[in-house]
Amino acid sequence: MAQQEAPGRRRLSRPAVLRAGIELADDVGIDGFTMRTLAQGLGVVPMALYKHVANKQDLLDGMVDIIWGEVTEPAAERGWKRAMRERAVSLRAALTRHRWAIGLMEAHGPPGPESLRQHNAMMGCLRESGFSFRATVHVTSALDAYVYGFALQQKTLSFETPEESAEAAAATREGQPPEVAALYPYLMEVVVELARSGYDYDEEFVVGLEVLLDGIDALRTSWRSV
Repeated sequence: MAQQEAPGRRRLSRPAVLRAGIELADDVGIDGFTMRTLAQGLGVVPMALYKHVANKQDLLDGMVDIIWGEVTEPAAERGWKRAMRERAVSLRAALTRHRWAIGLMEAHGPPGPESLRQHNAMMGCLRESGFSFRATVHVTSALDAYVYGFALQQKTLSFETPEESAEAAAATREGQPPEVAALYPYLMEVVVELARSGYDYDEEFVVGLEVLLDGIDALRTSWRSV
């Protein structure tokens, strides 16, 4: 006898399964994410999910594509710098909401419609703003590497807020013997400053992004014009 969805539950659809998958991954992370756990949360047997997704990879690909739909599309009419800034901030915000997606945004199977639309919009914004093809590739690679790298660093560090970072720095400072401070004065300077003011992810991200955008603006004319 074929297995059926549990009685009394809402009828499933692919969008509903993908949304439930995102909610579960947001809650437990990618390591704790299984088809069985997702099915339990939906009140169905695991086989019911395979009416809507081919396998776990298909499920993850669909979930990632929804995350791409949360990212602001850049448009040349807003000016390339502003458009790239808004897109980078929006992509980081999406990765902060869905940390399980860090490392998956570019890594899996065929891109979905939201991914295609987002990447086409980024390339189109730069090309329509006068960037050569090669310069467009440079900018896309640099900005994505910066956003993904910053998101990964934020995910792996042990603090979330400036206050938490200040507490961690203060504990580090108090736990260091004088000879360590004497050997590594510049590192201790960082620890002392962080203990006083903390580390603000939002501020640091924007500062780094502006450095990158200004560097692109300064160097773009020296890149290959093909």
